[in-house]
Amino acid sequence: MNTQRLAQLSQRMSMITLLLIVAMLVLNAAVWLFPVLSSSADGLGFGFALSDRQIQGRAEQVALFPLWQILGGIVLSSIPLIALACGLNHLRKLFQNYARGEYFSRAAALHLGKVGKAVAIWVLLDFLCEPLLSVWVTMNEPVGQRMISLSVTAPSFVALFMAACIAVIARILWQASEVDSENRTFV
Repeated sequence: MNTQRLAQLSQRMSMITLLLIVAMLVLNAAVWLFPVLSSSADGLGFGFALSDRQIQGRAEQVALFPLWQILGGIVLSSIPLIALACGLNHLRKLFQNYARGEYFSRAAALHLGKVGKAVAIWVLLDFLCEPLLSVWVTMNEPVGQRMISLSVTAPSFVALFMAACIAVIARILWQASEVDSENRTFV
């Protein structure tokens, strides 16, 4: 692939990443406002991990929530997604650097490292926000039907492994940028 096509592909990926960030946050809010969109049996499958775990099986109840409870659900379920959005924004900036031909730059290494950190923070916040969200969702239930949920899923471990891999690759890219910088000073 020549450099012009690689630059165009990187620019497209930057735009797709931005669209993904917006779509992710909008769809998360939408499943709280319109629970039928979630991935329950009769839904359309637009649920996200944390929101989906709380809405699944109780979409009819969530549809009857007062507005303040829905807004609280949106906020609590968006906290981990905002961390992920920050990481995706750094990924978008990385693609922008690549589109400018900055393959071995320190900025590219920093952006990639921040992607890895954001993914790890996303997993941690998802784990921490789930009990809060489960209490929030069931607070109006009668005593004995309220619940606190906490889950550790296989995708969480995969995401943490990916975050570690991205962090190592970012270190390698940082080292490559140092070598590239040294080579440029000799030329």
